[in-house]
Amino acid sequence: VQLQASGGGLVQAGGSLSLSCAASGHTFDSYGMGWFRQAPGYVREFVGAINWGGGTPIYGNSVKGRFTVSRDDAKDMVYLQMTSLKPEDTAVYYCGAVSPYRWARYAGRYSYWGQGTLVTVSS
Repeated sequence: VQLQASGGGLVQAGGSLSLSCAASGHTFDSYGMGWFRQAPGYVREFVGAINWGGGTPIYGNSVKGRFTVSRDDAKDMVYLQMTSLKPEDTAVYYCGAVSPYRWARYAGRYSYWGQGTLVTVSS
């Protein structure tokens, strides 16, 4: 079972960046898929999540209105579109899989994690 996050990089404040998460080795049809981030010295913070089959995503307060989570179950892919980026968005971003979906905001409930991809936002 593997989750592979990609798409991180360096971007200026106000810019945009898209992250992808590819799932393999397991069917994630029954899993919610979430994104978290972790900056040095901070706990892992919930960014957003979406249930299997789509539906309305949920978001952490710090990214609401700026980030968008989506998924393509046919391709076993999850995406995080980030806009209006701020220096405080700088972190390693992780994708994960959770079941049942009602625990999507809680990192400790996730069964699978990707390796993380670094996003750096310069001021």
